[in-house]
Amino acid sequence: MEYKSSRRIFLRNSAIATTGIAFLSSTTFANSLTSKTSPFEGDNPYAEEKTDLRSSSLFGKHITVKGKIFDSTGTFVLSNVTVEVWHLSPNSRKFKHKAKLKTNVLGAYFFVTDFPNKEIGKCSRIYFKVSNGTSNYFTELLITNSDAYISEKHWEENNQLGENLFPIKEGTINSSTITFNRSI
Repeated sequence: MEYKSSRRIFLRNSAIATTGIAFLSSTTFANSLTSKTSPFEGDNPYAEEKTDLRSSSLFGKHITVKGKIFDSTGTFVLSNVTVEVWHLSPNSRKFKHKAKLKTNVLGAYFFVTDFPNKEIGKCSRIYFKVSNGTSNYFTELLITNSDAYISEKHWEENNQLGENLFPIKEGTINSSTITFNRSI
């Protein structure tokens, strides 16, 4: 005599599997597994420590970004602060341009990168994560061919920088330098 599974056992097992799938796919559970600490897409805590993010040093539009990291009062520079940067790679929708830097004893950092691609309906952006061991600060630098801008959030949270608040862009279209300061 052959063993035949009853319809009731099949329905019971199907109900258990459906309940399990519903539990695992709930947004609360899924968010707890994939929660991001960054408000921006593309953040990678395992980025390589480097200051040259360019694909090629000979061809393309290049930007040098430099600046200083200040304390929360905007008065004193902070040394040995970690600055993580990332942006969309040129002609791509992927975040392949990523790096981790440390500020020097004068609180200064710099890196050279390709001009970032832009998302649809937005201008090009470079994202920053600044960490001093006790806190993290996320911000973004908005870039066009002729100028650089900060977000409203950056302006509100870094007002204490005074004349050091707004980014300064100098140079030509193919090679420019942006000074971008922040406080943490």
